[in-house]
Amino acid sequence: MLTSPDWNILCDFDGTIAVEDVIDSLLDRYGRPGWEVLERDWREGRIGSAVCMAGQVALLDMSKDELATHLDSLHIDHGFAAFVKATIDLGIPLEIVSDGLDHAIHAILANHGIDSLPTVANHLRQAAPRAWNLTSPFSADGCRSGTCKCARVEVARARGGKTLLIGDGASDFCAADRVDFVFAKNRLIEHCRAAGIPYAPIASFDEALALLPDLLDGRLPPKTVLPTSVPNIVDLPA
Repeated sequence: MLTSPDWNILCDFDGTIAVEDVIDSLLDRYGRPGWEVLERDWREGRIGSAVCMAGQVALLDMSKDELATHLDSLHIDHGFAAFVKATIDLGIPLEIVSDGLDHAIHAILANHGIDSLPTVANHLRQAAPRAWNLTSPFSADGCRSGTCKCARVEVARARGGKTLLIGDGASDFCAADRVDFVFAKNRLIEHCRAAGIPYAPIASFDEALALLPDLLDGRLPPKTVLPTSVPNIVDLPA
């Protein structure tokens, strides 16, 4: 078996692996009034994601069975399973690092035959038949996120080798500044471009898988031929 101990991969979940944002989909269906105010306060910077999500989860009105049925209906990127297999074959450590819900991540991935990935996320707990709460075992002092992704970058570095981040949005911005390369979706593309972070924009894990050999062989950067739907890669700063 080929191995690549020179790289670690940290991968976001909501909007990156999962097509939908899980907590948003739950709030739309089961959230009691008030969660929109928390969302607005977070978007305007008055509160961090840890406070926002803990408050929103406390407003969920759903049973365990309703949660399970809802999670069964959610989809993941169609290329993710093949990407996971490639990392296993190549011996590349892959860790899911999410500011979302651990139970949802495990349940959704298990529905798609993936149930063995190390996962770092907020912990969802049922407090009553229709009540839930959230704790953040991977928070860090000075970080307003429930899961401090920058701290997970430091853990990956301690294992040795370079770090690839795969993500899509604001919860990935800080960590993107600290890794060696980024496969970026959605809002993370513009952040990497504006900050001069070395990255490849991707639309799916099919494209991530196509780029992986070049990353491991040191051919990213410089620029390379990308899948047709993906623009050019940003070069490493001099």
